[in-house]
Amino acid sequence: MTESTTFDLGPQTRVVARLAAAVPDTRLADPTPCPDYAVRNLLGHLTGLVVAFRDAARKDLGPTTSTAPDTALPSLPADWREVLPQALDELAEAWRDPSAWTGMTRAGGLDLPAEIAAAVAVDELVIHGWDLARATGQEYTPDATALGASHAFLLAAAEDESRGGGIFGAVVPIPDDAPLLDRAVGLSGRDPNWTPPAARDR
Repeated sequence: MTESTTFDLGPQTRVVARLAAAVPDTRLADPTPCPDYAVRNLLGHLTGLVVAFRDAARKDLGPTTSTAPDTALPSLPADWREVLPQALDELAEAWRDPSAWTGMTRAGGLDLPAEIAAAVAVDELVIHGWDLARATGQEYTPDATALGASHAFLLAAAEDESRGGGIFGAVVPIPDDAPLLDRAVGLSGRDPNWTPPAARDR
């Protein structure tokens, strides 16, 4: 990814921030499309990854960028309603620096090209934004540029035979004429028609 193909993560971070702000405490124990994650775990995961990819953009390598995401079930900080939106703003600002997209960095304990770290960050924001919206019954319209980047990243991963098809789980086949968000969700290993169990039982 060259400087000409960098873009502002701010529109998507603001979408995620709005979704998170609208989650009432009474929904924190609800299930999500992520296996084993309740809403509180998903929000905890988002908080951690946002900080990690902010620091990856800054090349501020340390504990936040060296911890693998699956070391433990994510916990939600007590002050997440202040921490998460601030970290989302800082993430977007960090990736506005052209130097953030160049060279090598680290995230999730892996050393990788900075442009790939940016692609992963955008994909996490888009897909987990969908997870959060679907789990809490909110409308979701991701930033179009971020969605396009997420879909391209997931498609490349699914076509990479060395990965075994997909990076989050087995790809869910979606018709080629389906909305781009549905296709991205399917490539991430999720069913675009997922609804919370309580909603299915009504």
